[in-house]
Amino acid sequence: MSRTASPTAQDFVPFATAALDFHRALNVPGGPLVTTRAELDALHAHLVSLHGLLDAHAVRTGRLVPIEGDQLSAARTRIWQAADHVHAAYHAAPQPGSGVVPGREACQAGLPEGAPELTICQRHQRTAHLVRRRTTPADLHAPFTGLVRH
Repeated sequence: MSRTASPTAQDFVPFATAALDFHRALNVPGGPLVTTRAELDALHAHLVSLHGLLDAHAVRTGRLVPIEGDQLSAARTRIWQAADHVHAAYHAAPQPGSGVVPGREACQAGLPEGAPELTICQRHQRTAHLVRRRTTPADLHAPFTGLVRH
């Protein structure tokens, strides 16, 4: 059984990494001092996609190589925690125009600010459903999420 992808398979992860590095180099130094809600939404979408990729790898790999699967599961949990923090940062960011900062609990009502502004909340809630199926509350709140097998 081969652990590598077929030679014809495209690996787009390096391109995603390069795009993030390029974005940071071009936009952060000369950009606004405060991260915009649009950028936080895009970062959240990226983290949720990365969470999905790590989830797929953790599930597949964990069946064959449990120790590696455990480490990928721990990474998946950490990425979810990062996405959760970015989601909270989105809600702490001032709204464009008015400068009003909505309460954190507002997103649980669905679309309190109206579409399309809270597609981040819909994405977050969809991913949270998967997180609840794959992760225990103790895993989410533990200072260390990796298991060590010997």
